Amino acid sequence: MKALIAGNWKMYKSPSEAEIFAKELKNLPVYQDRDIVVCPPFLAIPAVSKVLSGTHVMIGAQNVYPAKEGAFTGEISPAMLKDAGVKFVICGHSERRQILKETDEFIAEKVKIVIDYGMIPILCIGETLQQNEKGETFSVVEKQLTGGLKNISKDEIKNVVIAYEPVWAIGTGKNATPEQAQKVHFFIRETLRKNYGDVASEIRILYGGSVKPDNIDQLMAEQDIDGVLVGGASLKFESFSRIVDFKMNS
Repeated sequence: MKALIAGNWKMYKSPSEAEIFAKELKNLPVYQDRDIVVCPPFLAIPAVSKVLSGTHVMIGAQNVYPAKEGAFTGEISPAMLKDAGVKFVICGHSERRQILKETDEFIAEKVKIVIDYGMIPILCIGETLQQNEKGETFSVVEKQLTGGLKNISKDEIKNVVIAYEPVWAIGTGKNATPEQAQKVHFFIRETLRKNYGDVASEIRILYGGSVKPDNIDQLMAEQDIDGVLVGGASLKFESFSRIVDFKMNS
């Protein structure tokens, strides 16, 4: 399957800054074996989408509200995102789970509506440091995975991307070793296989959490790591381009 390199810009880059950066991203090489997506803040999506229209770099969004329209002040609908050129939508990022108290049930609604609108959800799952230290990694990951996918049928699951992001590794400079990440990715794939069958082999499972140019090659060499969800290192062309240009045989 094609690898997927996704940049999550979080709450960085104004629309004008994002437009300038998008012009740099047009210089990324075209790869036959990997997809590239960037997820700007909502306000920057139109500018970035316009600059990158017709290129090989796709647009993602960082969140969505699970309704077509309505009296939901401050929220963004899937119809709005699709109209703006969005192809991927991050659902259930740990920052939204931790800071904004999003539940698996609410996240599951988002995953479902993103698929209904013909976009691809990136469902984020992962344990906190406390959960990791208690040996609860697999149970937490399984609960978030099955909870987030509870509305998804066997026909729809192939249109979902999973991102494993250990919360303790996000923005901390710490990261799971490639071997640690592989163990969890293997567990995720086997859980998907148990619930959905052989299609599990076709589902892209990304790793996120302090992904940098100096660890990307080792991460991508692991069998069940199909790509990465990049935070801080996606905000500069030099670091993001090196991540996109990973070498699997290093």
